[in-house]
Amino acid sequence: MSHPALSQVIDYLKDLQDRICQALEQADGGAAFQEESWQRADGGGGRSRVLRDGHVLEQGGVGFSHVYGPQMPASATAHRPELAGRDFNACGVSLVMHPSNPYVPTSHANVRFFIAEKEGAEPVWWFGGGFDLTPFYPFDEDIKHWHQVAKDALDPFDEALYPKFKTWCDEYFWLKHRGETRGVGGLFFDDLNQRPFDECFAIMRAVGDAYLHAYLPIIERRKNTPYGERERSFQLYRRGRYVEFNLVWDRGTLFGLQTGGRTESILMSMPPLVRWEYGYTPEPDSAEARLYEDYLRPRDWLAEL
Repeated sequence: MSHPALSQVIDYLKDLQDRICQALEQADGGAAFQEESWQRADGGGGRSRVLRDGHVLEQGGVGFSHVYGPQMPASATAHRPELAGRDFNACGVSLVMHPSNPYVPTSHANVRFFIAEKEGAEPVWWFGGGFDLTPFYPFDEDIKHWHQVAKDALDPFDEALYPKFKTWCDEYFWLKHRGETRGVGGLFFDDLNQRPFDECFAIMRAVGDAYLHAYLPIIERRKNTPYGERERSFQLYRRGRYVEFNLVWDRGTLFGLQTGGRTESILMSMPPLVRWEYGYTPEPDSAEARLYEDYLRPRDWLAEL
């Protein structure tokens, strides 16, 4: 099963990267993605595309990778000990968009496929992915739209999937050391293999295809909102949470580094500018305080907004 399935998934992922880059270039209107292809010494490689200093996006990265090898990295066998002694193929598209305007949220999306094989044994495979939104100055209509697109993508398969993947997202992107969510969530799923392969692949594609439907209307609504130094300073401070999550908690970052992936590509999700401030607390009754009080915790956005 692995070879035809793997080529199918890789073809989809490369096309998804192309479509997302084209749409985001058009939405930005001021810069283009620059591509770097890379090879991994132990097998595989990828293509990293980065857009900088656009009209909307201060920096955005969309990466495709396909890595393979005879031995699983420690981060994966710790999570799935039954994979020890198998060779593996891992492929995916991962992206993060960091807009310059603080009223346009940061967004992240990822879809991936993994297969591990051993002679004389059935292949072990699964899909994963999701997308999540990190606003600095939230708008309820944006959050509701984001989650409605997520629900609409999954409901045709099973109406139980959206609440399950939404909760999984809230739990995965929880910053334990801060006691807050990274943003307002969305979808996250991993280890998807309990259904037939074709259905699992279709679910992954539905999530990948939904990202642009979720994000582009928000860009259009917010990209021309005036802002000043106060909003920009708060945006740079809150970007620090993104760095903290990626370096402390994110399994994908660890997997990429442990498999010998290209470090620049793995870390292209980092914001181009960020600041930390000791003991920051927002002013009472401010827009900044509203983010902390009302948004950085799990909520049923579709029911409450």
